[in-house]
Amino acid sequence: MENKNVGFIVLGISFLIVVIILLFNSALKDIIESSCTGEHGLSCPMYAALTKQTYLSIAIAGILVIFGLVMIFTKPEREIVVKRVKERKVSKKIDLSEFRPEEKKVFKLVEESGAIFQAEIIEKTGFGKAKVSRIIDKLEGSGLVERKRRGMTNVVVIKE
Repeated sequence: MENKNVGFIVLGISFLIVVIILLFNSALKDIIESSCTGEHGLSCPMYAALTKQTYLSIAIAGILVIFGLVMIFTKPEREIVVKRVKERKVSKKIDLSEFRPEEKKVFKLVEESGAIFQAEIIEKTGFGKAKVSRIIDKLEGSGLVERKRRGMTNVVVIKE
């Protein structure tokens, strides 16, 4: 799931928590007003405890809001890596006459994008995971491309 979506979910949950806090606070005030009469009046110690609990819970919800906003406005690391690899793109003439059409298709995808996730190659070509892996192995063995491990996936780039 993207950071932005997670951020919106966290924001929604934090606003829901704030609403629950306010409803709970209102109910507790009613209980305190009905039970704390007579000698204490407005200086009842339960009011101080309620105020502290309310501020603490609002602070926790505020931290969730900040976390949600950070998630919304930060870019995921994956896009930054691809952008850096694309900036190093170098063009050179390569002879592809000895390769099969599938291999040429995969190489053209890598060449056009500069850097592409292996999963994206699978999506765009419609080939299976094993087939794409074998094609990239052959291209890598020929010295045309190289795989760079990025977390749980590979980025395929033109070899410099």
